[in-house]
Amino acid sequence: MLRNMSTPSSNRLAHEKSPYLLQHAHNPVDWFPWGDEAFAKARAEQKPIFLSIGYSTCHWCHVMEHESFESAAIAAFLSENFVSIKVDREERPDVDQVYMTFVQATTGHGGWPMSVWLTPDLRPFAGGTYFPPTDVPGRPGFITVLRRIAELWKTERGQIEDKATSLLAALREAEDEVVASSDDVWDASKTLQECLSQYTRMFDSKEGGFGGAPKFPRPVNLEFLLQSSTQKSGQDADVARSMALHTLRKMAAGGMHDHLGGGFHRYSVDAEWHVPHFEKMLYDQAQLTQVYLTAYQQTGEDSFAKVARNILQYVEHDLTNPEGGFFSAEDADSLPKADSARKLEGAFYVWTHGEILEVLGEDRLEEFCAAYGIEPNGNVSAGSDPHGELDGMNVLIQRLEIPEAAERFKRKLENMEHRLHDDRSVLLAKRGLRPRPHLDDKILTAWNGLMIGAFARGAQVLGHAPYLRTAQRAATFVRDHLFDAASGELQRSYRQGPSGIHGFAADYAFLISGLIDLYQADFDPAWLRWARQLQDTLDLHFWDQARGGYYSTTNRDPAILLRMKEDYDGAEPTPTSVAAHNLWRFGQIYHNDVLLDHARHAVRSFASRLEAQPFAMPLLLTAAALIEMPPIHLILHSPDANHPGLAALLIEARRRHLPNLIVIVIANEATRTYFAPRHIVIENLPTTATEPTAYLCENYTCRLPVTDPQALHKILENL
Repeated sequence: MLRNMSTPSSNRLAHEKSPYLLQHAHNPVDWFPWGDEAFAKARAEQKPIFLSIGYSTCHWCHVMEHESFESAAIAAFLSENFVSIKVDREERPDVDQVYMTFVQATTGHGGWPMSVWLTPDLRPFAGGTYFPPTDVPGRPGFITVLRRIAELWKTERGQIEDKATSLLAALREAEDEVVASSDDVWDASKTLQECLSQYTRMFDSKEGGFGGAPKFPRPVNLEFLLQSSTQKSGQDADVARSMALHTLRKMAAGGMHDHLGGGFHRYSVDAEWHVPHFEKMLYDQAQLTQVYLTAYQQTGEDSFAKVARNILQYVEHDLTNPEGGFFSAEDADSLPKADSARKLEGAFYVWTHGEILEVLGEDRLEEFCAAYGIEPNGNVSAGSDPHGELDGMNVLIQRLEIPEAAERFKRKLENMEHRLHDDRSVLLAKRGLRPRPHLDDKILTAWNGLMIGAFARGAQVLGHAPYLRTAQRAATFVRDHLFDAASGELQRSYRQGPSGIHGFAADYAFLISGLIDLYQADFDPAWLRWARQLQDTLDLHFWDQARGGYYSTTNRDPAILLRMKEDYDGAEPTPTSVAAHNLWRFGQIYHNDVLLDHARHAVRSFASRLEAQPFAMPLLLTAAALIEMPPIHLILHSPDANHPGLAALLIEARRRHLPNLIVIVIANEATRTYFAPRHIVIENLPTTATEPTAYLCENYTCRLPVTDPQALHKILENL
């Protein structure tokens, strides 16, 4: 029977805060959230657990819910034979990580929705991803799988228990290999070169990116290449830079980029970046902003700056809550019309040729259709639309650059740009009248950390002060709502209040990174003090004292059967990769060799993994390279923080991509007092500054101070 019901048609999930769990609150399934109540019921009734893991903007999660979890017959069978638990993977990445590792190890693939069957003491013994409700060619139906497992539990439980024990032991053994540090002398430069060679072999020279369909942005790839181009010389530098820039241009032109509302969709189902999986994730927006800003710094091409602004504008408009925190995601699915019976993927974003004609009129149609690839019968190929949901539809993709369009239609460049801008604005307004996709409005600490960093760096590189205020508001939100100053600990998420779930390593590492970026934008030491406090907590609860590197979780939750380290910089980077960068920056800011050694240890704890598969952890490799680069310290001493001369020097400091550059501003006695004990340069500065002055030190050797921005420009240009 259902208990704790808020209405006769709701289940226990109605009392949860997670948008994903709430989506299932009215299923007939007797769902439990992850927790002691469910575990106790499974033990008391000696039933296996059916664990379903997903997230609120997951398309196939919606499909499986509609097909199976809304079925009264399936719900009744689940209730009779299993204890059913629903988990939001974004709230509980620790639970997801353990059982995803199991599913990948036993089936060869993973994804969401994830379906796993556990013994009452949480050991997994069977699993998969999406199951159709009934059998289809090549795939058993969900009800078939449920019946088979229920029967085996009754007739062969001993064998299942033995299997679960051996599988868990195998997972633990495999994890021991991951966390084991290498005793060999690791050649970082050789591994960096091998990683670059792997990228070169995999590179799609026509469309950009690496490999074929589907294509994911994976910003860590591009970060690695852009940083490599600053360290290498000659052909290697040119190859690394050209692969990254070509990919960024193709992504920006593609349909994965929302040309009307801004931001990027999750990935492209084809190899041309054309037809996306339409969900939009905050972590993608944050990381892609950073990469496009770096590309702008390296090239000076305003097209890259425009894309970064476009992403930040989207996040400000659609993913920011009134108090300043950032929401998690927007769904891929939405209703084509308010009175439609069923949501379709991409319905909010796609257009028929007739709809474009109706909005723009005949006189604007030809130019816009040529520029954005609009075709009378739709521009989505059947191979990109296996379910037929986009038949006859167009996904906007930039087929002509502005100069090409101007030349074809015999218009002045500025006129062409204004016309297409106006057309996009009109279409955006029209699109805004459609039913919007579901918004996952929970606020995740880790992803907010990434986005704080993106806005802070956007303020630096683009010189746009409102971006800084957005970053400051978000950091203040996290500090006020998701941080316990007494314990130094973070909460994982917030929605109508904190979730009560302790933060994970990613929450600490990503937020620390964002706070360091924020300090480099406004030079308020308060952000550094908080970041150092968080670093202490991260080290206390997550650092592997025996072998180095960071575990994803603490060891405080007995329900988490495996304490694991992430060893793949994927859609989100690993905590160790981000933390290694943070430790290097802390070490340089504070002139602290202990912190620098800590960064080296973090990198080298994954030496065997990096040697075997350097492509797996490119962001950790960028940290390895950074640690070996001679640091550049720029100390700016100013009479006050608002002096126009200081602003002019900062513009020069931020004009170029110098990954090994640390900037510190001393503009009052408080900041001088904070840094002086740690920096011999700051300790020996004049007591007062008569005008803003730049002190540039390379590898701890300082040049003569300069006050003229042009003089600083020449120095930085020749580094």
